[in-house]
Amino acid sequence: MMNLFKLFHMQKELDNYIETKRQLKDESLLERKLLAFQVELAELANETRSFKFWSDKDPSPREVILEEYVDGIHFLLSVGIEYGYDEELNIDFLNPMSATNSDIVDTFFQIMEDILLVRKDEKKINYEKLFQNYLMLGAKLGFSSEAIEKAYMQKNEVNHQRQDNGY
Repeated sequence: MMNLFKLFHMQKELDNYIETKRQLKDESLLERKLLAFQVELAELANETRSFKFWSDKDPSPREVILEEYVDGIHFLLSVGIEYGYDEELNIDFLNPMSATNSDIVDTFFQIMEDILLVRKDEKKINYEKLFQNYLMLGAKLGFSSEAIEKAYMQKNEVNHQRQDNGY
């Protein structure tokens, strides 16, 4: 089972490192983090190719899709930290399930709507719904909680290294 508390802790350390290094401690980054999450969501959709009915090209390799997915997890966790929702969340990870492309497209749209709702109404229940639907997307893409957590930890380390190397 995914340990969200551990992931929030790791994200908080990365956020603090970036904000200190880039002298952003006194700046509100919430709007930029929400937009960054939306951009990562679009990049994920592009890699899955789930909406590209006009193309015969296959989706990107599974590991590329998983990396894009956990890029979104980084920003989703970071948004939760901004709202102060990193301590107690009522979220369950769903077991991986098979889904059609139309199911996946619907889930992308639901997440987009959730982002806008969270931006307008910062209630914890709205953030939990956004997070739950993003986890559902991961499950529909066939990723287990263990695979997501492992990929998150690997990408978190890469993100620390990128900051060290002037990314």
